[in-house]
Amino acid sequence: MLNTIHTINILLPFLYLSTFGIYLYNFLKEGNKIYNSKRIFLFITLFVHLVYLLFRTLEFDHPPIINKFEIFTVLAFSLSFAYFLLELLTDVRDTGAFILMFSLLFQVISSIFIVDTFEVKDVLRNNLLGIHVISALLGYSGFTIAAVYGGLFFLLYKNIKSNKYGLIFNRLPSLEILEKLNFYSVIIGFILLTLSIMIGFIWLPSAFPDITYSDPKLISIGIIWLIFGVGILAKVSAKLYGKKVIIFSLLGYALALGSLLVFNILVKSFHSFY
Repeated sequence: MLNTIHTINILLPFLYLSTFGIYLYNFLKEGNKIYNSKRIFLFITLFVHLVYLLFRTLEFDHPPIINKFEIFTVLAFSLSFAYFLLELLTDVRDTGAFILMFSLLFQVISSIFIVDTFEVKDVLRNNLLGIHVISALLGYSGFTIAAVYGGLFFLLYKNIKSNKYGLIFNRLPSLEILEKLNFYSVIIGFILLTLSIMIGFIWLPSAFPDITYSDPKLISIGIIWLIFGVGILAKVSAKLYGKKVIIFSLLGYALALGSLLVFNILVKSFHSFY
């Protein structure tokens, strides 16, 4: 199985490059014949990537979350999978290149530098931990995609205001659809982050009997969850709309990044074992 893992590790960057290239070509060339086939390429890439992650888990007897380059390959999968879900929900297929370029970048870095790790702490072999971390990464991927759509929203808005009706205007979805994509991405991220939090509450007491819920990392995740939860409620209750939705999601994403940086780098947490 180890040879298969190494082979797929080499193959994945080429799969992501091909999928990104197809989405980019479709964005640049209106009316081309690959519009309906590019989703198939993305599905194949995700399927092969999922097999790779499962094989690594079985071969090394731990979830693929032990070092930053394993995290990078999970991030590549998470971003692509979150986008795939969004595309299925909305059937909007013209923005994939803007998301998949990040997946391509993460996977290339991972494939170059990833190492095989057999010896790890027992706590890192727990499958619940793996589901907890991967769910969190999927959640943050949803928020990242929302931020990308927020950026595209303002890019298109600026082009319209300045009467620039070029490629961006012709190929990007309308402002209304970009707002919808932004909001759906936030919902996907929020649901998956909620799942991660629930699994964490189940797993943490057994792994760390003396854990305190005032831990800085837990507080930061709670803040992020609350920010986006308030935003979703405000949108549903029609208190946020149009540019306000985009601005709130971008501010929420910026606060989420700031919170993670502060609590993960500057403050000591029990997550330091990991």
